[in-house]
Amino acid sequence: MSSPGDRPTLNLGGLRLPLRETVVVLVCTFVLLIDYYHLLGLTADPTLSRGIQRVALFLGVPVITLLLLGERPSAYGLRLGNWRIGVPLMIGAMLLATPPILVVSGLPDFIGYYGGKGPSLVPELIGHGIDVAAAEFLFRGFLMWTLIGIAGPVGVVLATLPFVFSHLGKPELETLTTFFGGLVFGWMAWRTRSVVYGGLLHVYLISLIVLAATR
Repeated sequence: MSSPGDRPTLNLGGLRLPLRETVVVLVCTFVLLIDYYHLLGLTADPTLSRGIQRVALFLGVPVITLLLLGERPSAYGLRLGNWRIGVPLMIGAMLLATPPILVVSGLPDFIGYYGGKGPSLVPELIGHGIDVAAAEFLFRGFLMWTLIGIAGPVGVVLATLPFVFSHLGKPELETLTTFFGGLVFGWMAWRTRSVVYGGLLHVYLISLIVLAATR
């Protein structure tokens, strides 16, 4: 990432905005809006379609944006990072989260949202998995590291807010816990300088929810 002294700025009637950070925030905003209002219907399974769409919007568009800005995606978490820390953290979080997830996945709103998919369970799992993996890069890579660069560690908190609101419409308990869960994912990405471990953890958690809610 470029240092503060050599960042280009955007002058809007005297309002001088850092170009890179402004572009990143705008891109995040627009991809979230496009995703919310449009589903391309790429496959017969809507969850799989949504997952493929989010890989394009949440991973593809940010990577292209970074390249156009002259930035390296690896500086935004698309790398292994510190695997000696990341692997134990990921496994420990999986073990800690499994019991409560098995409990809450049996609640009626979780069963209604995630369960009862029958023969479409496999594309459902794939769709949810690639969805959350792409979201990890959007929120904990592309956005978070940009905000950290200009706001410091509070960027971890700031990047968690749109992550929380992206869960509106899901079970209330899940949405209410995403602020704290998002901070955990953000801390993992910051600690390891990688979105890989949070991404794998997120894929595990959503897969467990779907499987438990469908039992």
